[in-house]
Amino acid sequence: MYRVLAAVTIAAALAFAPALSTAQTAAPPAKAAAKPKAGPGEKVCNYTFPGGEKRAWVCKKEEPCCAWDAISYVKCGSTITKCL
Repeated sequence: MYRVLAAVTIAAALAFAPALSTAQTAAPPAKAAAKPKAGPGEKVCNYTFPGGEKRAWVCKKEEPCCAWDAISYVKCGSTITKCL
């Protein structure tokens, strides 16, 4: 009885697999990323990596904007240690 149930389950999974995979390949068009807006006492940092990827993020006015090309990482630095 278990073998019959297992065979029916596998057959149903294989029958629906192509229909599910074709439905998932059509992706909606990608939206442009929202540009961050700086509030009072903040600034918008913009950076373009060597590969062409652009990033924008918000930091406090006194903090430096830090970006590392090797790991594609951006962050707000410290007023004491800067971008370390």
